[in-house]
Amino acid sequence: MKNEKEQKSASNKALKAFVWLTAFFCISVSVLYAWWTFVTSPVQKNEAEEVTKEITVPAGMSVREVSDLLEQNGLIKSAGVFYYTARFSLFSREKPFTLKSGTYTIKNTMPLKEIYKVIQEGTPSYISVSIPEGLTVKKTAALLEERGVCPAKDFIAASKNKDLIEKYSIPAMSLEGFLFPDTYFFAPGTDAVTAAETLVSTFFQKAGEIDGYSGRTPSDYYHTVILASIIEREYRVKEEAPLIASVFTNRIKYGIGLYSCATIEYIITELEGLPHPGRITAKDLKIDSPYNTYMWAGLPPGPISNPGKIALNAAMHPADTDYFFFVLNDPVKGTHTFSESFDEHKAAQNIKSYASKGNR
Repeated sequence: MKNEKEQKSASNKALKAFVWLTAFFCISVSVLYAWWTFVTSPVQKNEAEEVTKEITVPAGMSVREVSDLLEQNGLIKSAGVFYYTARFSLFSREKPFTLKSGTYTIKNTMPLKEIYKVIQEGTPSYISVSIPEGLTVKKTAALLEERGVCPAKDFIAASKNKDLIEKYSIPAMSLEGFLFPDTYFFAPGTDAVTAAETLVSTFFQKAGEIDGYSGRTPSDYYHTVILASIIEREYRVKEEAPLIASVFTNRIKYGIGLYSCATIEYIITELEGLPHPGRITAKDLKIDSPYNTYMWAGLPPGPISNPGKIALNAAMHPADTDYFFFVLNDPVKGTHTFSESFDEHKAAQNIKSYASKGNR
C-alpha cells in the first residue's frame, strides 16, 4: 500500500514538473516570439511620421558596421539583431547573406526582413564608385564594369564618341585626360555616354577652380593636360608635383626628352595591350611610338592618364627651378632628389634599380 502511495506521489510530482516545464517553455516561447516580433517590426508604424534615408554602403564595409549604421539612422531597433540575422542568414536559409555596396533608399516604416531583403537582393539606388587619380580610359572602364555601372566596352566606345568630344570642344580623338578622378554615385545600368559625360563635366568644374584653366578652352590648355597626365603618374608626394612639373617644363623648353617611364608603361599596357611590366628594360625604351619620351623630345600626342587637381595645378603652375633631373630616393615615402646637372644627378642616384618611378 505504501509503495502504491509513494509511486502515486512520485507520479504526481513528475506530472507537476512536466506541467511546470511545459508552462515555462510555452511562456519562454511566447516571450521570445513577442520580443522577436517587436525587434523585427518597423521602427515607425505611423506612415505620417515616415522618414526616408539614403544609406551608403561602401565596398569593404562589414555587416556589423552596416548594422550599426542602420540603428544610428533610426531605421532598425537593434543593430545586434540585424547582425545575427545576416550572420546566420535567418531570413533566407537557402541563400547566405551577402553585403552589396551601393546607396540604398530605406524607410523607417520598413520591417527588418524587408530591409534585410533590400540589401541582400535588392538593387541599390546608387552605386558608389571611387575613381583614383591616374587611371586611363580602359582602367576606368574596367572599374565601372566591375562596380556594375556599365559595360567596359561601352564606356571605351563613349570615350571616343565624336559628338561627345565635340560637345566639350576637346581637341582629340578621345576623352583621355578629361575623365576626372573622384567619387561618383551612379544608378545601376547607367548609360555609358551618361557616365562619361558625368566624369567630363566634373573635370571642367574642378579644373575651373584652378587659376589658369577658368575662362579658357580645352584647346588653349590641352598640352597642359597632357603634361598633367604624366606628372600624375610620376609624383607620389603632393609637395613634389610642382618640382616634377618644373623638370619637365625645363626639358621641353630646351628640347630635351622627358624620359618618363610612365609613357613607356602607357605604350605597353594601353597601346599594345600587354600586362604591366615588372620593370622597364632597355628594349622597352626603344619602342617606336610617338608616346615614347625617350625617343622623342617634347610631349606625347595625348594624355597618358586622367589627372587630379594636384597634377593639373602643378602642370599649370610648375615651380620656378633650374632642375633637369630627379631620382627616387625613398621607395616607401615616394620622395625624390632633384638635380640641376647630370653630374649631380649621377651622384644622387641610388645603386638600387627602380622600375616605374626610377631615374630621369
